[in-house]
Amino acid sequence: MSDIGAKGDWMNIDKRVQGVLDAAQSGIAPSREECVFLLQLPETSLEAALVRAVADASTRRRFNNEGIVLGQIGVEIAACPGKCKFCSFGEGHTAFEPSVMSDEEILRSADSFTASGELFALFLMTMHTFDFERLTRIVRNTRERIPQGTQIVVNIGDFDLAQARELKAAGVNGAYHVCRLREGADTALDPEQRKATIRVIKEAGLDWYYCCEPIGPEHRAEELADQIFIGLEYGCFQHAAMRRVYVPSAPLAPYGQISELRLAQVTAVVTLATLACPETKSIAVHEPNLLGLTAGANTVYAEAGANPRDLEKNTTGHRGRDIAACKTMLYEAGFGNLLTSPGKGVSLADGYRHKP
Repeated sequence: MSDIGAKGDWMNIDKRVQGVLDAAQSGIAPSREECVFLLQLPETSLEAALVRAVADASTRRRFNNEGIVLGQIGVEIAACPGKCKFCSFGEGHTAFEPSVMSDEEILRSADSFTASGELFALFLMTMHTFDFERLTRIVRNTRERIPQGTQIVVNIGDFDLAQARELKAAGVNGAYHVCRLREGADTALDPEQRKATIRVIKEAGLDWYYCCEPIGPEHRAEELADQIFIGLEYGCFQHAAMRRVYVPSAPLAPYGQISELRLAQVTAVVTLATLACPETKSIAVHEPNLLGLTAGANTVYAEAGANPRDLEKNTTGHRGRDIAACKTMLYEAGFGNLLTSPGKGVSLADGYRHKP
């Protein structure tokens, strides 16, 4: 790799990187092997910076320089049987006492998220095990309460086709579901069951939200590429990259966390890989940050209620950002418009123009 400080860097860029990026600028996605190669680049190298730049340009062209804000409500806290070693709710290491938001609390939070009409989708998140009947009731009530253009997405445990269809009938538009890095080893969940639920989501006609997560320093480039390509294999509506956040009580805490610069590099590779996936309509980075939004991401999440990366019962005002903060971040990253529902958007610059 070239030395970023050396004279003549521009003449000494790795030729293989040049080839992959030239192809990407023509709309040709890198192969899995090429993604592994790009993920192995030192994040501080000139080559990695060029990967981020090409991914950024690709997203702005592909999605018309539109940003998206999604909002998630964590509706409950419990010792989760998923036992994820990166999660603050994992059974066996959580310090939280069980807590459940009331229906009215959830609806008030939904009102707060959607009042401005700027939220593209409202996510409802449960533990891996959840009360399906209550969830469908909450979905129906929420659907009646929020703007019709605002999508409803569930982030829940595994479910079957009949349940997927019932959720859709209640008003759900999509589902976030991931076969995560080292699923079955760093979690108590079955990776094949996770993939089965992904197939259910697709068969039911729901939008499938996916992510390469939760990324830690120990994950090899090959692992990341394999997980990225699951999103392409099944055709995700949204792809993303998320780093594992340092939670002192979690078993994986000793491994630490990656930098936002490394996360931006993975985000860029996700962006370029999805050039081969016409179903992908946006790229997210989590937690929200400007580096990711200038490396291919155009989507960030606001959060309220329970948060698996937080040690507070309600993440609002802690790790969770609000819609205003997310909009500001998108504006600072140079996005011109905010997509508020499929086919509808507003200018991000209006709030920053001088008005006499």
